[in-house]
Amino acid sequence: MCRILAIKSTDPFDPKPHLREFAEIAETSKEFQGHGWGLTSFNDGKWHSYHNIKPVWEDDLSKFGDVNHLLVHARSAFEDEGISVENNMPFNTKDKAFIFNGELRGVKLNANGRIGAEKIFNFILRMNKGQIVATLNRAIPIIDRRTEYIRALNFVISDGYEFYVSNFYNEDPDYFNLHLGRNEDKVIISSVPYETDVKWEQLDNYTVEVF
Repeated sequence: MCRILAIKSTDPFDPKPHLREFAEIAETSKEFQGHGWGLTSFNDGKWHSYHNIKPVWEDDLSKFGDVNHLLVHARSAFEDEGISVENNMPFNTKDKAFIFNGELRGVKLNANGRIGAEKIFNFILRMNKGQIVATLNRAIPIIDRRTEYIRALNFVISDGYEFYVSNFYNEDPDYFNLHLGRNEDKVIISSVPYETDVKWEQLDNYTVEVF
């Protein structure tokens, strides 16, 4: 399954050290994370995205400049299917961005999408009436009921200002549990903690939180 990273800061920061740490996390993961990667930053009220079918550890990470708000995703395609750059996250709409790490088996959702993660994103968007936390607290139990088994349903949705985080898994907490790092001016959500200027803690399972 995938690896995800979301960072926001009150001051612009250099993403390159974080991207290099993320690339190492992806390359050394116990599950292959080399089916492409992508990032999305939010600046001047707009999303700015980059996607590449190459593994993140093979890309040139020196080309990215300072940002305040960043989402990053390295993909491990389910059963090695649908490997194309169009299926690499983050997925964006005009006002939302989405990164996902998980696996759902026997899921039945009435939602559009090329892959399961996109269907989940579109299902949530369709239910959203403006209150994202309330939407997620309704949508996740529905997804759970309509799925035979959920290994994990971890994701971050961003509106460019806040991170709305689902930490939900039924096995392998060492692999699936998301981690929160923060200090006075920075918030980081990551699949794996890494060396940086924040204090890390694990998120509680079966929770929806806002940062």
